[in-house]
Amino acid sequence: IWSFVATFAFAFGVVLPLKGTQATLDFTTGFLVEKSLSVDNLFVFLMIFEYFHVPDEYTERVLRWGIMSALVLRGVMIAIGVAAVQRFRPVLLIFALILIFSAYKMMQPEEEEDLKDNTVMKIARWCVSATDKYDGDKFFTRIGGVRRATPMLVVLICIELSDVLFAVDSIPAVVGITQDPFIVYSSNIFALMALRSLYLILSRSVQQLLYLRHAVAAILGFVGVKMVAEFFEVHVSSILSLGVILALLAAGTAASILHNRGKPAANSQEKMREAV
Repeated sequence: IWSFVATFAFAFGVVLPLKGTQATLDFTTGFLVEKSLSVDNLFVFLMIFEYFHVPDEYTERVLRWGIMSALVLRGVMIAIGVAAVQRFRPVLLIFALILIFSAYKMMQPEEEEDLKDNTVMKIARWCVSATDKYDGDKFFTRIGGVRRATPMLVVLICIELSDVLFAVDSIPAVVGITQDPFIVYSSNIFALMALRSLYLILSRSVQQLLYLRHAVAAILGFVGVKMVAEFFEVHVSSILSLGVILALLAAGTAASILHNRGKPAANSQEKMREAV
């Protein structure tokens, strides 16, 4: 909750006086887009933590360091992305295609992936030769007087590489809302700052958000189409964009709740049949 309070305090206490109503709407829309895309990002983080058997008490430290590093990496990528759009407008179409293709991939049935063969995992293991055991929440340990990396460092590298891959979707999505570097970066910062608290929620309810992924896919598709329209000088207002994104998120959440509502009753009936 505090992350939303801080975000909207920044929106109305800083963005509104400095940039005006239009920029405030763009900031809010960009934040919601980033926040919704973070859900898919955190699903991957969960898989990484499970694959490496990271104890629950250590995940917070990995996320904290991962978020701090991501703030720097996102800043660099945003600067490059915004500069590219401002200097060469057809880049908008490239970003739009990335978003529409990502939306299509998200709508496809998920396949079980063996993380052992995942490219990110291979790169992380190639970069670092780590020990087999954790040493508390340390990234490095000493064995026989020699400094060695622990599996925690491999996990951190995997988290960072995964975030870079997700930024390929998220940055074009926010650039599709606005090309103001301040708004793009600040909305990214506040969405990233909320990752830890969002992870705690998702780790307990990941199986219940069945249709939220579809809502995120629809948001990516909408922003992609919006970018194509903007390229051809068809303006889509910030209020309309914000309304569509809020409606899609609400629909995905409501559909998930309705889907899960009948499950307890169905499960109890099955147990009664088994008892009989």
